[in-house]
Amino acid sequence: MLALGKLLELTLAGREPAQKIQLTADGVRLRWLGEGALEVTPPGGQDTGLDVLLSAGIHGNETAPIELLDRLLQGIARGDIKPRARILFLFGNPGAMRTGDRFVEEDLNRLFNGRHECSCGSEALRACELEHLATAFFSLAGRTRLHYDLHTAIRGSKLEQFALYPFKEGRAPSRRELARLRAAGMEAVLLQSKPSIVFSAFTCEQLNAEAFTLELGKARPFRHNAGVNVERLEQRLKQIIEGTEPSLEEASLDGLQLFSVAREVIKHSEAFILHLPADVENFSELPKGYLLAEDAGKTRWIIEEKGARIIFPNPKVKSGLRAGIIAEPASEALLDQSLA
Repeated sequence: MLALGKLLELTLAGREPAQKIQLTADGVRLRWLGEGALEVTPPGGQDTGLDVLLSAGIHGNETAPIELLDRLLQGIARGDIKPRARILFLFGNPGAMRTGDRFVEEDLNRLFNGRHECSCGSEALRACELEHLATAFFSLAGRTRLHYDLHTAIRGSKLEQFALYPFKEGRAPSRRELARLRAAGMEAVLLQSKPSIVFSAFTCEQLNAEAFTLELGKARPFRHNAGVNVERLEQRLKQIIEGTEPSLEEASLDGLQLFSVAREVIKHSEAFILHLPADVENFSELPKGYLLAEDAGKTRWIIEEKGARIIFPNPKVKSGLRAGIIAEPASEALLDQSLA
């Protein structure tokens, strides 16, 4: 296997490879771009015109997605997976990956779309670097752009595997992309309703990629991810990379639950109280009239929505950040029905 296929090993050790560019026996080029970043280019004449950004480790303790990308890259480096798409592999937060922590100083996935300019420290610098790497990768004109930012969650979920679809002004969510997500094992998709500061929002809004944050299960340490089933996603990613993906024209959305963001719960002060058990699961239902949270100045969040669910409840975030999402069921009428 080519040495560059061991990107994860190099990243965890904080080492640079001796060779920055290597070729497989089939002419696939692997190019090291910097810490935790590697570009894969198929041989001339075999390129389908698709650019795929696969990122993981934005939170350093979310190891199942990191191990998934490691398997894909090693398969390419051995010649077992034969790419017909350009791919950028990114391990987002090497410092946090090495310590097994969610982040070092601050949440990297709250520093995109220029938010890093308002901060300092290692994560702010890394967010800027990741934006530049993604921008350079998606700079070629006339190509299809796809970004999956892979995560696991700090808590369990009623719907274990789900995706977040970033908001982009003037663009309806794509039914084709939702069919692809369903085929990859996603049980639900949350349609965002406003711009955001996460990585997939940056690539969607600024780089015009079809971009998604994928939540794949519960966060566990390296080599303890037997309980996180990513078989369907891994198979679909191999098909996307090799250009062998089954047609999406007849693909069904059956079994895929759609939700939209009704409201975000923002923590304004240290007086914030979230009236939920510490171990509450994502997508837990909330009855109408339920007092969800309170904050200074007599601020109260009372559930008004029918079929409301709570996603990403976290009262420990810094003031000014999101402490949870109130989601409600969404209709397929919101989608762009085109499968082209």
